[in-house]
Amino acid sequence: MGPNGAGKSTVLRAISGLLGPRLWHISLAGEHGMSAVRPASSPQVDFRLKYREKLLTFELLRRSFIENRILEGFVRDVTTVQQELHDQGVKYVFGFYVDVHGVPKSKCVPLESLPAMASGSELYTVGALEGMGELGPHEDECEGRPDLDRLVVLPWNKRFAVAPTELHLHDRPYEQDSRNVLIRQVAAARELGFVANVGIEPEFYVIRKTDDGWKPLVASDADNDPTRGYDLEATILAEPFLGPMVEYMNQLGWGVYSFDHEGGDGQYEFNFDYADALTMADQMVVFRLMAKHVARELGCLATFMPKPFQDDFGSASHLNISLADATSGANVFAHDDGSVRYSDLARQFTAGVLAHAGAISAVVSPTVNSYKRFTSQGFMSEISWAPVYRAYGENNRTLMCRLPVNRHCLEVRTADSAMNYYLGMAIVLGAGLDGIRRGLDPGEPLNQDTYKLSAEELDKLGDLALPGSLGAALDAFETDTLAAEIFGHEFHRTFLAYKRQEVHEYGAVVTDWETGKYLRMI
Repeated sequence: MGPNGAGKSTVLRAISGLLGPRLWHISLAGEHGMSAVRPASSPQVDFRLKYREKLLTFELLRRSFIENRILEGFVRDVTTVQQELHDQGVKYVFGFYVDVHGVPKSKCVPLESLPAMASGSELYTVGALEGMGELGPHEDECEGRPDLDRLVVLPWNKRFAVAPTELHLHDRPYEQDSRNVLIRQVAAARELGFVANVGIEPEFYVIRKTDDGWKPLVASDADNDPTRGYDLEATILAEPFLGPMVEYMNQLGWGVYSFDHEGGDGQYEFNFDYADALTMADQMVVFRLMAKHVARELGCLATFMPKPFQDDFGSASHLNISLADATSGANVFAHDDGSVRYSDLARQFTAGVLAHAGAISAVVSPTVNSYKRFTSQGFMSEISWAPVYRAYGENNRTLMCRLPVNRHCLEVRTADSAMNYYLGMAIVLGAGLDGIRRGLDPGEPLNQDTYKLSAEELDKLGDLALPGSLGAALDAFETDTLAAEIFGHEFHRTFLAYKRQEVHEYGAVVTDWETGKYLRMI
């Protein structure tokens, strides 16, 4: 699995060798498939990491004879891309980046303008967007540099193609661009000889607005208590939504291998092939767009709110991460003896994630609503299956981390459906690498049902507390020096200030529960 896309021309090889800024060839996902694990020797990765500081602007290329020749080759190649897209019926291209929430933003470029877009013609006043820094109206704009190697034609509307884009300010990667944050951690892993691979298990609800409030896509979901997790009939009845989703995902080469009706009324999950971290983060942007489109076609809403209903299950988005040897591609989390055991390196990575659990929570559980999910039961009629303690186990789903026995990866179970995937993967990867550098030990796995342990039994296990609110998680994020290094100090401050304001707003709102509880109490 995992093509490298169409071959580069001789001229493009010359560009890559001289400048190394980025590749201009294209891998059309609909035709060739999407990479599950991009080869460790991919020149695209090497160029981005090794030569990022040597990027030259489009205009500078015009200033010498040899560079003019290179430019001509570049334009011819982009013209080839245009023709391939034209042949598929594409009329418009988005070079997207995401705001602090992970919501994609972009100008729309007619296909005829692709060469200019590829050269960085599209500028953005990101200071006007959500949590991307305070670039004022008097300051320069960010330049969008699309990664055309990862361009995707949207399978549900092939008039549009999207390409993930890196923002640059003054010819340097913009620090407060989420994708650039992840790219830095991918580079850090490469420096240690690793490639990070990630699999995501996205859960979300598909609901319909009625006169009686929000109801599930399939009305009969609500007829059963407890809810119908894994129910065959409930899954079949949801085929008008699930069928197109699977078709589109497989057109993109994502390798869907299972999907199901989860435990919530109208809640679904998809399982598909893992990929390198950057590819997976890019895919999840498209995944959300896809889910929203398919639901909208049915008159419904696909919601990625972590806990939309107090008496139903929350929506997690478990982040399964492992490291591969950058040369051989071998999973270095696997033990040398070939058993289900984990390597010392995997244990160190896990210890690093646990050591920075508080700061990680602020990023992978990024809303005030996220923390309504972290309860053993709450208002539900059965247990929540949600993580409630900072520890790891083998198949223990009550904990933040799991080292499953059926695959060699670390599953971070606190990650939820509202996560900005670039930032979530970046902080988990950075924390794990910190554990490796420091040789941390996570101790023995905790394989007990912590939902059933008494306070005394829990006290004997030490301090296993996870942040109980976004405010508490932000306190940990604020004081965690590694979090500041991963985000960059400016983005660290921006993220903290933006999320603190969210906490402040939530604390000032008078809810229906409060009115019902106190209006006539006294």
